[in-house]
Amino acid sequence: MEGKRVLITGITGFVGSHLADLLLKKGGMEVYGLKRWRSSKENIRHILNDIKLIDGDLRDLKSMNTVISMVQPHKIFHLAAQSFVPTSYDAPIDTIYTNSIGTVNLLEAVRDGGTDPIIHVCSTSEVYGMVPEDKQPINEDTPFAPQNPYGLSKAFEDLTAYHYYKCYGMKTIITRAFSHTGPRRSDVFAASSFAKQIAEIEAGKREPIVKVGNLQSVRTWMDVRDTVEAYWLLSEKGKPGDAYVVGGKSTKSIDEVLKLLISMSTKKDNIKIVQDYSLFRQADITLQIPDCTKLKRATGWEPKIPLETTLRDLLDYWRKKTANDTSF
Repeated sequence: MEGKRVLITGITGFVGSHLADLLLKKGGMEVYGLKRWRSSKENIRHILNDIKLIDGDLRDLKSMNTVISMVQPHKIFHLAAQSFVPTSYDAPIDTIYTNSIGTVNLLEAVRDGGTDPIIHVCSTSEVYGMVPEDKQPINEDTPFAPQNPYGLSKAFEDLTAYHYYKCYGMKTIITRAFSHTGPRRSDVFAASSFAKQIAEIEAGKREPIVKVGNLQSVRTWMDVRDTVEAYWLLSEKGKPGDAYVVGGKSTKSIDEVLKLLISMSTKKDNIKIVQDYSLFRQADITLQIPDCTKLKRATGWEPKIPLETTLRDLLDYWRKKTANDTSF
């Protein structure tokens, strides 16, 4: 693998930073990261000397042409997206343009750039929407029925990746990841929001109240570090043009995850739970269970990190951040 160049779009984000960690650990690769000029480097501060960052914008085709020409990548992991569902309701056009047209621009730049990389395109379980219980678990053949602008934009991205394989022979591999969390997850997502609030309670920086939205939704949870391992294995062993469901083994309601986090707290006996209806989604997807048979057959991948370890690491991440935060 010596001298191979890998480009990660969205390297400064939650998943992108963990993928960069994994690639550096494996060694033998030049890791390039696409970022927007104003992106925070907090998630990758510990590896800034080991990666090469390039400013660019997926929404600007000329910018992407420049990036691909400069890097000449052997592999691309396309992770960059506007990925927060509530924001997609508030800014549907921006979400759809960033995720859909941004992907087209990346693929067009590759097509015109004289390179032939493996391109991992990160889709999402949100493309499936609310699947009836008798039609679960969800696999690659489950029909698309997105219920929010984010899911809609990702369905377009997913199908676009297949189109570029079918029509132009480009080596696109699609993943549809189910719920994943872990250290560095933004606090706008449920489990990370809970962990942050608990850490602040422990530090005496907020009242012993955790504000929550809908706790009844059921998810199959996965550690982000298992997620990026699946992405890497698919870039090595996946079949171009194919899509793969990526999901964990631990199926729990958001309420159960919250209670697990509280049970790990030094203030567990004092914490109260208060529902905040502003945190409810407009059209919540309340049940998603993945069938990862195809992924496992292709790569041998299995999720290894227990949910309890994931949540403890997430809580410790927020404890450290809270201890270092002087804004209170």
